[in-house]
Amino acid sequence: MNLDDWCRDVLKLVLAVWVGLASISVWAGPQREEHLADSVRTALSVAVSGLPPPEPYLPTAADRKAYGAWLQTQQQRLSARLVQLHGATGLPELATLESQRLFLQTVWYESHRAALDPSLVLGMAEVESGFRKFAISSAGAMGVMQVMPFWPRLLGQGDASMLFQWQANVRFACVILRHYIKLEDGDLAMALGRYNGSRGQTAYPQAVLAAQQRWQP
Repeated sequence: MNLDDWCRDVLKLVLAVWVGLASISVWAGPQREEHLADSVRTALSVAVSGLPPPEPYLPTAADRKAYGAWLQTQQQRLSARLVQLHGATGLPELATLESQRLFLQTVWYESHRAALDPSLVLGMAEVESGFRKFAISSAGAMGVMQVMPFWPRLLGQGDASMLFQWQANVRFACVILRHYIKLEDGDLAMALGRYNGSRGQTAYPQAVLAAQQRWQP
């Protein structure tokens, strides 16, 4: 390969990365690190600490049947949506049925753990990153749920690179959103705006709630 060919290949790679980043940062807002009371910081730290495998607790046959039906339906929807968003090849991190199942199981587990609707969390993942596990926005938000990197430090959970793990990222997002819902006295639209760094604006909450409809049971 001569120098001109190498330069062209590098330029193509840079453009591809730039386009990819641009496509996932449409909703990235200037979310700011907020002061947390010690009691709140402790509660949130406990909520995100410890990451056991996201195995659902399904005590009855009816529970297991309902979960199995949910998982099957959402896996079909996810496969189809990935093609719509990213073309026939989809995403490498969700290229297999096993990886899709693990992601959906994580969403189900963590959303229920935070008393959130799984369809809402899936809608957020779609809007925030298009389900990209390794997404980084122009504002620095990381992972599938675009969690700001100051959160692991703020809650004493270690390096922000943990946000590139499915479960850590989804757990942080669910805990943060639940915290914001409490701060906003149950107003989901305001809480979503706060999560996105666009509190009081309607575009992001409307986009998430519209996406949520695609993931309703």
